[in-house]
Amino acid sequence: MSAPIRLGTRRSALAQAQSGHVAAALEAIIGRPVELVPITSEGDTNRASLSEIGGQGIFATRLREALKAGECDLLVHSLKDLPTAQPDGLVIAATPEREDPRDVAITRGGTPLHELRAGSTVGTGAPRRIAQVRRRAPQARVVDIRGNVDSRLERVASGELDAIILAAAGLSRLGSDSPLRREELGLTEWPTAPGQGALAVETTVDAPAELLAALAQLDHEDTRIAVTVERAILAGLEAGCQAPMAAHAVVRGDSIRIRTVVYQPDGDRRIGLDVTHPLNRGYIRRNGSGNGADAADGADPMHVIRDIGTSAAHRLLEQGAADLLPRE
Repeated sequence: MSAPIRLGTRRSALAQAQSGHVAAALEAIIGRPVELVPITSEGDTNRASLSEIGGQGIFATRLREALKAGECDLLVHSLKDLPTAQPDGLVIAATPEREDPRDVAITRGGTPLHELRAGSTVGTGAPRRIAQVRRRAPQARVVDIRGNVDSRLERVASGELDAIILAAAGLSRLGSDSPLRREELGLTEWPTAPGQGALAVETTVDAPAELLAALAQLDHEDTRIAVTVERAILAGLEAGCQAPMAAHAVVRGDSIRIRTVVYQPDGDRRIGLDVTHPLNRGYIRRNGSGNGADAADGADPMHVIRDIGTSAAHRLLEQGAADLLPRE
């Protein structure tokens, strides 16, 4: 029997659930067992607010160190947690099809955010969500929270908080059956973080060809194109993955629609952009898919896709977005 492929993952229930989905899919393709290797990241041990310690790589750095050291053969990340700069020697080998990218508001009785009574408490630690809550429910008080999904849900169930904001994809991957009520927050008025709902499967550029080829089969072209644009916007703003900004792109045929917003941290101001660009799929396919197997061979057909996101970032900056963003 061939040796198992070692998949590095954070220790949280959500991280292991989403890594387990990737492991099962990879096993079916490659015909070898895939075992999870739990790794503790700084983000799992430091309980300070993300806005204080900075989200840039806090969940990814230790995992990437383990991959480079040979402690595992590949990693699975929540794409929204990854810094936009790719480390030397590593490659995103696959971006599986994205789950629901929306946020949801969780309450006990199902009261919509904008109808919460004055002084109600809404828990979230993300600067983008904080700004959005302050716009949607200015009468509420935002409470900075950390912790896993179950502990956050319990704080609502116990009455400690009136509402929390969570990612729909995380609840889906965990199979959460909480009796608490959900308000699905539409992407038009409540766009989410670049890469939200998507996973990134990362390995080394010199990984075995068999592994790279198998991972390429997990790649979903439309998801990869969309998140590449979203992350290029974030990179173009030079603001970091904990900035109060949102970007969501949707591929439809040979075009891509981009909605992106930069918020003032207190939610008072916002600058947004809603544009549609044509896509040259033929160019991408002629020059390689842009997944890890191609990148390992030196091809980079996705530069034209990143250019779309960079252009959107420049348009936001021309409108004054830099004045709203905290600088790192």
